[in-house]
Amino acid sequence: MSIPIISIFSGGDYDAHVRRGAEVIRAGGIAILPTETVYGAAGLLNHEGVRERISALRGGDALRPFTLHLAHPEDAFAYLGEVGEFGRRMVRKLWPGPVGLVFEVPPERRAEVAVSLGIPESALYDQGAITLRCSEHVVATDILDVVSGPVVLTATPPDGGLSWSDERAAEKLADKVDLIIDAGPTKYSKPSTILKVLDNQYQIVRQGVYDERIIDRLMRTTILFVCSGNTCRSPMAEAITRHLLAEKLSVSELELEKSGITVVSAGSYALPGARATPQAVAAVKGLGADLSHHRSRPLTVELIHQADMIYTMSRNHAHQVTALVPSASEKVAPLDPKGDIEDPIGGDVSLYQGLAGQLQGLIEARLLETLKK
Repeated sequence: MSIPIISIFSGGDYDAHVRRGAEVIRAGGIAILPTETVYGAAGLLNHEGVRERISALRGGDALRPFTLHLAHPEDAFAYLGEVGEFGRRMVRKLWPGPVGLVFEVPPERRAEVAVSLGIPESALYDQGAITLRCSEHVVATDILDVVSGPVVLTATPPDGGLSWSDERAAEKLADKVDLIIDAGPTKYSKPSTILKVLDNQYQIVRQGVYDERIIDRLMRTTILFVCSGNTCRSPMAEAITRHLLAEKLSVSELELEKSGITVVSAGSYALPGARATPQAVAAVKGLGADLSHHRSRPLTVELIHQADMIYTMSRNHAHQVTALVPSASEKVAPLDPKGDIEDPIGGDVSLYQGLAGQLQGLIEARLLETLKK
């Protein structure tokens, strides 16, 4: 039996290919889908016969629960009980991406989900826990979004490293799957990392694409302030924010990084390496903050991507951020919602002191909002 193989990026109607893949899965079939890590055999968990077919593909272990794959990160909460702030932060920070998250789920919630899906609880939960994955691959996301149901995948890479477009790679799956969506080589070609979500920390269950160092970096909350030259307004805001956050978290400013918070500043027209103006250093010192070691840095695409929230000193600075990275529009905002913060360059210490007080008030109003990101 010849298995239909769709080379989804090699011409034709992309949306029609997505619909066909979704229709196969919704009808109770098995489709091979690409993810950023490996290819996987996908099927609806609550469709009769699918669990047995996918179990056979992974070696016949029908008792081991499946990993549910989601179209969007927020879809996870339909299968979980109450999730703490740390768990929600992991969902926000790591998805979509090559990471599976394991959550403990209360008995009553597990029972509710199993009944609503019409499946045994053991098909989805393993000793009270569920493993969820949200791929960043556009094809997987688009097909799962159309299916809109509990889809599970089990890894099924092409045999011998061949492309799925080579029919020899599909021969071993004859009569086992109904469609192959070929999107070319995967981004990573190795398994996803699996993390168990605990109250305020995580535990690595399986190391894959991401190691602990990458995960810790991704889990950071990074606040970026932007002005023009990065010698007055934005470094003052950075120094004041670091001081206020350290007080709020009862840590030293040097320990903020260990607490998972990074505060930086940059200038849209800055030259690298310039010191903060003496007036700026004196003004923030009066508030307990330190700018003596500041060196200016230019605004870059990398800085914008790393930031979780970007506060600008003017609306023009906000436009400059989105000109570099249009997708950053959802996380950039003027620090003062009511108007631009004027550049104090050339002013005396009293002008800078007034600015420091203004910045402190605006930052205090933003702190809780930022920490929830």
